[in-house]
Amino acid sequence: MPTDVYPFESEIEVRFVRSPGPGGQNVNKVATAAQLRFDVANSRVLSEPVRARLAALAGRRLTADGVLVIDARRFRTQERNRRDAIERLAELIERASQPPKPRVPTRPSRAAKERRLDVKRQTAARKRARVRPRGED
Repeated sequence: MPTDVYPFESEIEVRFVRSPGPGGQNVNKVATAAQLRFDVANSRVLSEPVRARLAALAGRRLTADGVLVIDARRFRTQERNRRDAIERLAELIERASQPPKPRVPTRPSRAAKERRLDVKRQTAARKRARVRPRGED
Protein backbone atom coordinates (compact mmCIF):
# COMPACT_ATOMS: atom_id res chain seq x y z
CA MET A 1 0.00 0.00 0.00
CA PRO A 2 1.48 3.37 -0.95
CA THR A 3 2.33 5.64 1.96
CA ASP A 4 0.74 9.04 2.52
CA VAL A 5 -2.45 8.11 0.68
CA TYR A 6 -4.25 10.06 3.37
CA PRO A 7 -2.89 13.38 4.68
CA PHE A 8 -3.14 12.11 8.26
CA GLU A 9 -1.16 8.91 7.65
CA SER A 10 2.06 10.39 8.99
CA GLU A 11 0.29 11.07 12.32
CA ILE A 12 -0.97 7.55 12.97
CA GLU A 13 0.70 4.75 14.87
CA VAL A 14 -0.25 1.14 14.18
CA ARG A 15 0.63 -1.74 16.50
CA PHE A 16 -0.20 -5.38 16.08
CA VAL A 17 -1.57 -7.49 18.92
CA ARG A 18 -2.93 -11.01 19.20
CA SER A 19 -6.43 -11.29 17.91
CA PRO A 20 -9.22 -13.41 19.38
CA GLY A 21 -10.82 -13.58 15.94
CA PRO A 22 -10.18 -15.90 12.99
CA GLY A 23 -6.69 -17.15 12.35
CA GLY A 24 -6.70 -20.94 12.37
CA GLN A 25 -3.61 -22.57 13.85
CA ASN A 26 -1.76 -19.24 13.89
CA VAL A 27 -4.24 -17.58 16.23
CA ASN A 28 -2.04 -18.03 19.32
CA LYS A 29 1.27 -17.37 17.55
CA VAL A 30 0.82 -14.39 15.25
CA ALA A 31 -0.25 -10.87 16.21
CA THR A 32 -2.68 -10.00 13.41
CA ALA A 33 -5.06 -7.54 15.05
CA ALA A 34 -4.19 -3.92 14.26
CA GLN A 35 -4.49 -1.25 16.92
CA LEU A 36 -4.42 2.19 15.33
CA ARG A 37 -3.73 5.27 17.45
CA PHE A 38 -4.38 8.80 16.14
CA ASP A 39 -3.75 11.87 18.31
CA VAL A 40 -6.85 13.94 17.61
CA ALA A 41 -5.99 16.63 20.15
CA ASN A 42 -2.59 17.45 18.61
CA SER A 43 -3.28 16.71 14.94
CA ARG A 44 -1.85 19.23 12.47
CA VAL A 45 -4.11 18.17 9.58
CA LEU A 46 -7.46 18.73 11.33
CA SER A 47 -9.12 22.09 11.83
CA GLU A 48 -10.60 22.91 15.23
CA PRO A 49 -14.28 22.32 14.28
CA VAL A 50 -13.42 18.99 12.61
CA ARG A 51 -11.38 18.01 15.67
CA ALA A 52 -14.35 18.73 17.97
CA ARG A 53 -16.80 16.80 15.78
CA LEU A 54 -14.35 13.88 15.49
CA ALA A 55 -14.00 13.76 19.27
CA ALA A 56 -17.79 13.64 19.58
CA LEU A 57 -18.09 10.90 16.94
CA ALA A 58 -15.30 8.83 18.49
CA GLY A 59 -17.11 8.42 21.81
CA ARG A 60 -15.49 5.75 24.00
CA ARG A 61 -12.73 5.15 21.45
CA LEU A 62 -11.16 8.48 22.49
CA THR A 63 -8.81 8.34 25.48
CA ALA A 64 -8.56 11.05 28.13
CA ASP A 65 -5.40 12.31 26.37
CA GLY A 66 -7.33 12.89 23.13
CA VAL A 67 -5.97 9.82 21.32
CA LEU A 68 -8.39 7.91 19.11
CA VAL A 69 -7.88 4.13 19.32
CA ILE A 70 -9.32 1.88 16.60
CA ASP A 71 -9.07 -1.90 16.92
CA ALA A 72 -9.25 -3.84 13.65
CA ARG A 73 -9.38 -7.61 13.92
CA ARG A 74 -11.82 -8.60 11.21
CA PHE A 75 -9.27 -10.24 8.91
CA ARG A 76 -6.55 -12.87 9.25
CA THR A 77 -3.64 -10.80 7.97
CA GLN A 78 -1.87 -7.82 9.47
CA GLU A 79 -2.00 -5.85 6.24
CA ARG A 80 -5.76 -6.21 5.74
CA ASN A 81 -6.43 -5.30 9.38
CA ARG A 82 -4.10 -2.29 9.07
CA ARG A 83 -5.87 -1.15 5.92
CA ASP A 84 -9.26 -1.71 7.59
CA ALA A 85 -8.26 0.45 10.58
CA ILE A 86 -6.99 3.26 8.34
CA GLU A 87 -10.15 3.15 6.23
CA ARG A 88 -12.32 3.31 9.36
CA LEU A 89 -10.32 6.33 10.57
CA ALA A 90 -10.68 7.98 7.16
CA GLU A 91 -14.43 7.39 7.24
CA LEU A 92 -14.68 8.92 10.72
CA ILE A 93 -12.67 11.97 9.63
CA GLU A 94 -14.83 12.28 6.50
CA ARG A 95 -18.00 12.25 8.59
CA ALA A 96 -16.51 14.78 11.02
CA SER A 97 -15.45 17.10 8.19
CA GLN A 98 -19.04 17.61 7.03
CA PRO A 99 -20.66 20.30 9.19
CA PRO A 100 -24.06 19.36 10.57
CA LYS A 101 -27.11 20.76 8.83
CA PRO A 102 -28.69 23.58 10.80
CA ARG A 103 -32.09 22.66 12.18
CA VAL A 104 -34.94 24.58 10.59
CA PRO A 105 -37.57 25.15 13.26
CA THR A 106 -41.07 24.21 12.13
CA ARG A 107 -44.49 24.63 13.69
CA PRO A 108 -47.24 22.05 13.83
CA SER A 109 -50.09 22.65 11.39
CA ARG A 110 -53.60 23.46 12.56
CA ALA A 111 -54.76 19.98 11.52
CA ALA A 112 -51.95 18.38 13.57
CA LYS A 113 -52.99 20.42 16.62
CA GLU A 114 -56.62 19.37 16.14
CA ARG A 115 -55.64 15.68 15.85
CA ARG A 116 -53.61 15.92 19.04
CA LEU A 117 -56.47 17.58 20.91
CA ASP A 118 -58.96 15.01 19.59
CA VAL A 119 -56.78 12.17 20.88
CA LYS A 120 -56.53 13.96 24.25
CA ARG A 121 -60.33 14.28 24.41
CA GLN A 122 -60.79 10.58 23.57
CA THR A 123 -58.27 9.57 26.22
CA ALA A 124 -59.95 11.78 28.82
CA ALA A 125 -63.39 10.34 27.96
CA ARG A 126 -62.04 6.78 28.21
CA LYS A 127 -60.58 7.50 31.66
CA ARG A 128 -63.78 9.24 32.81
CA ALA A 129 -65.74 6.13 31.83
CA ARG A 130 -63.60 4.03 34.20
CA VAL A 131 -64.55 6.10 37.27
CA ARG A 132 -67.26 4.55 39.46
CA PRO A 133 -70.36 6.77 39.34
CA ARG A 134 -71.18 8.73 42.53
CA GLY A 135 -73.90 7.43 44.75
CA GLU A 136 -73.52 3.78 43.81
CA ASP A 137 -71.65 2.31 46.76
